[in-house]
Amino acid sequence: MKRLFSSRHLFAWLSLWLIAPLVATAEPRLLVLGDSLSAAYGIEVQQGWVSLLEQRMASKYPYKVINASVSGETTGGGLARLPALLEQHQPRLVIVELGGNDGLRGYPLNIMKQQLARIIENSRAAGAEVLLVGMQIPPNYGPRYTNQFRDTYTQLAAQYDLPLVEFLLADVALNPQLMQKDGIHPTAEAQEKMLDNVWLVLQSMLQKQQK
Repeated sequence: MKRLFSSRHLFAWLSLWLIAPLVATAEPRLLVLGDSLSAAYGIEVQQGWVSLLEQRMASKYPYKVINASVSGETTGGGLARLPALLEQHQPRLVIVELGGNDGLRGYPLNIMKQQLARIIENSRAAGAEVLLVGMQIPPNYGPRYTNQFRDTYTQLAAQYDLPLVEFLLADVALNPQLMQKDGIHPTAEAQEKMLDNVWLVLQSMLQKQQK
């Protein structure tokens, strides 16, 4: 009579039985896909708004925050890195903070919009909700380009029915005391305000996911 279970089958079954509770209780993950504004450029990493976000969430929303932000990142670079990040981390939420470098380099806005759209679509296809973080660029790029750049985020939010942070640097960008000497990157003192700008929208998403 043949054995119903080999030792190898038994070991595999026991492994699954032992691992299953760990998988079931694993912390949900929140992925931040951003550029230098989210990578804490020019300040200590723990001072950045993403690190402050994890601290704020810790007691009530026990997510593991994955900061996949890279200084100098564009929408094209973020799109290229996204599939591996989604596969590795399997996030429940993705915060997309990209586009600033596209705008500062004068990239075509239709290409930027297409790449942001693909980031949104790929994240959703992987089962994640998306929070889009809007940006603005200095007026010296001309009113037509700067207005179209700003409107790209509202158009995508409407098209995909997304929560939107209208401007990450609201109440920061025009305050010299909150900006580093380059006039582009915020200081450590500005990070709490940046987090507040995100939190106004993010908190309701977190509350819905807990229900």
